[in-house]
Amino acid sequence: MRRFEEVGLQPDKRRGQNFLIDLNLLNLLANSSKPGPRDVVLEVGTGLGSLTSIVAPLVGHMVTVEIDQHLQQLAWEELADIDNITLLKIDALRNKNNLHPDVLAAVQSQLDAIADSQFKLVANLPYNVATPIISNLLSTPITPVSMTVTIQKELADRITAAPGCKDYSALSIWVQSQCDAQIVRIMAPTVFWPRPKVHSAILQIELNHEKRDRIPDRPFFHTFVRAMFFHRRKFLRSVLLAAYKKQLSKPDVDAIMADQGLGPKSRAETLDVEQMLALCEAVRQQLA
Repeated sequence: MRRFEEVGLQPDKRRGQNFLIDLNLLNLLANSSKPGPRDVVLEVGTGLGSLTSIVAPLVGHMVTVEIDQHLQQLAWEELADIDNITLLKIDALRNKNNLHPDVLAAVQSQLDAIADSQFKLVANLPYNVATPIISNLLSTPITPVSMTVTIQKELADRITAAPGCKDYSALSIWVQSQCDAQIVRIMAPTVFWPRPKVHSAILQIELNHEKRDRIPDRPFFHTFVRAMFFHRRKFLRSVLLAAYKKQLSKPDVDAIMADQGLGPKSRAETLDVEQMLALCEAVRQQLA
């Protein structure tokens, strides 16, 4: 807060700028990522470099991204003595479905430069980009072995939700189909500046290769799951017919659902990850 006052700046609410100001929680966030000397870490939302300055000395290299020109300048001043940082002033997202290629290129460059390296995301994510950052990183050519992030508690609840509850969504299935996810700590608004109107959480997501390898066609599965939840309260039969109306007939859909043991009143929100994977593969094979 003092640094902002010194330079006459105010946080930009449009960019989801809420800074974690509790040092104990910053250290918990960093330590939960299990930083190591061969890690290449991506941080989205450099801010004033508070988390960067904790993590960078513990890892091989840190690529940190800040869209705000004023914050980037302040971060450079704070981080000038740390030599294993790449600070990019760009939007981490090219669009809602893709990360900016310069971000991925910077990470890949450091992965190539450090022997036996691994990629991690460690960030106090701006609220307005948290969902696409997490979701899209599971679709990129280079996938982080872990994502340790602060996000809205509501989003953390959605990612870790079980079938049948109100928070269960396409994002729940997309993450859980490939990863193990758990909430590390719930955080009150008072540990941020400015204070958000909601609680936040530190979420730890670990890539599970055994789970991930079960998905024959991840892009198809990603599209399929989102389509199944587009009208989450509709019966699954109607959703399938609408999503594939030019490719699957009513008898096709009925046969697929019968083979999967799904009744006419089944809904997407009641299917667990295994059931959704099986249904997706049945549809994919039918379309092949």
